[in-house]
Amino acid sequence: MKGIILAGGAGTRLNPITRGISKQLVPVYDKPMIYYPLSVLMRSGIRDILMITTERDQPLFKYTLGDGSDFGINLNYIIQPSPDGLAQAFILGEEFIEDDECAMILGDNIYHGEKGLDAFLNNAKEQTKNGKATIFGYKVNDPERFGIMELDENNNVLSVEEKPEKPKSDYAITGLYFYPKGVSKLAKIIKPSNRNELEITTLNDMYLKEKKLKARLLNEGYSWFDTGTFDSLLDAANMVRTIENNRDSIICSPELIGYQNGWINKTQLSNQANEMIKNKFGQKLDKYIRGKEN
Repeated sequence: MKGIILAGGAGTRLNPITRGISKQLVPVYDKPMIYYPLSVLMRSGIRDILMITTERDQPLFKYTLGDGSDFGINLNYIIQPSPDGLAQAFILGEEFIEDDECAMILGDNIYHGEKGLDAFLNNAKEQTKNGKATIFGYKVNDPERFGIMELDENNNVLSVEEKPEKPKSDYAITGLYFYPKGVSKLAKIIKPSNRNELEITTLNDMYLKEKKLKARLLNEGYSWFDTGTFDSLLDAANMVRTIENNRDSIICSPELIGYQNGWINKTQLSNQANEMIKNKFGQKLDKYIRGKEN
């Protein structure tokens, strides 16, 4: 399975912060925002990942993440000429995806959950092999701001709608999608919406009409942030700070996930920890290594 992180756009809702830096490189407590969606794909066992960025920001992404070898993954990069809708990612990434299943996550979405999230991710990955897509729902107070999924009593998807004036439910479709083979071909036949965008909701509706769309609800025990506003950015940072300090741990670290998956060895992880040993991030990586040695 291939993975895509869509990290384009101008980040206008976070202006003036984003005048000089990509939104997805803004820090969320102790690590750049891009680490969080990258960690989700890595937790799904995905090692071949395409970063879609703006032309201005691509050099900074390459400087921050490199070719992915520090994490035991393969990172590729492509420029998004203009933000023409989320489904555009599968057209831009067609050659990268080839004839493979694909998961896409938005670069400003942060997810956290314990072992249950890994099970959800693995299930979604398996469903793609059966020709089915999976979207993830999260209950929100302002559903009119999001793409919305309507569900029956058994949590089957009845309809999907993009930013409806009168939402049929309060479950937002979050920025994480798993699709079977052929997603790029479907994306190429989507017609621009009234916003002149290739809507991801239209793509999801295609799978729904073929009865090939599954939903996973992230209820109690899960956190999801769309960090496109000042408040949500601060809320996400506070969540990470609270969890890491209370448990004296580190979450959403691609370095650590790469080591736990066996993609990098102890020496590689130790070298990265030593580079950051003057801060808590590096110290916690070092503590993890020492704990494994005892």
